[in-house]
Order: sequence, then structure tokens, then C-alpha cells
Amino acid sequence: QVQLVESGGGSVQAGGSLRLSCVASVYTYRHYYMGWFRQAPGKEREGVAAIDVDGSTRYVDSVKGRFTISQDTVNTLELQMNSLKPEDTAMYYCAADRSIRNMNWGLLDSRNYNNWGQGTQVTVSS
Repeated sequence: QVQLVESGGGSVQAGGSLRLSCVASVYTYRHYYMGWFRQAPGKEREGVAAIDVDGSTRYVDSVKGRFTISQDTVNTLELQMNSLKPEDTAMYYCAADRSIRNMNWGLLDSRNYNNWGQGTQVTVSS
């Protein structure tokens, strides 16, 4: 089981920036598929950004051009969030897995991940 610990959440005004980090308990670079997901109250969990083992990235349309997912060469995943909007308010979760259950679902589908962090809250005020 992989332990994932997120940090970096907080409260910002619209237009501001935050940088989330997720530290894994194992070596993940190019070995694990990893992603950032978010869940707002009363809504389903949504895939925000993901990174493949080959280093390619995926983003949900609503964050393209504003968010950037990256990882270091050991065990840390990050999400740089710029131009934040009130609708970005949610609990943000890091996820990881060594294998993908179904590639047809895509890397932004939460069903493909078995390891999850506890989440970090992001609140954007208007």
C-alpha cells in the first residue's frame, strides 16, 4: 500500500495561485500513474490532472492553461494552480497506482486508482 500525503492547500482570492504537493511513501517516478482529483460538497469526485508513467500529462478542460501537474524524479507530485476561480473550491486528493485497470476510462477516472491521500482543502473566494 502506498501512503500519500498532500499539502499546500489554503484560502486565496480569485486570480490567485496555490501549489499543491503530494509525497508518496515509495519511489513513484516513471513507475506509478499519478493524478490530482477534487471533490466539492455535493458533487462527484473529478479528475483534474494526471501524469502517465511515460511523463505525458492529462488535464480536465476546465483547468487547461491554468493548472500544471509535475513530478520530481523520486516521489513528489505537484500541482501548480494559477488564475484560480471560485469554482475551483474543493478538497483536492492525490492518487497513485502502478497499473491502470482500464485505459479506456482514461487517467482522469478515479476508478483507475487504488491509493489515495487524505486530501487538502482549496478555497477560492470571489
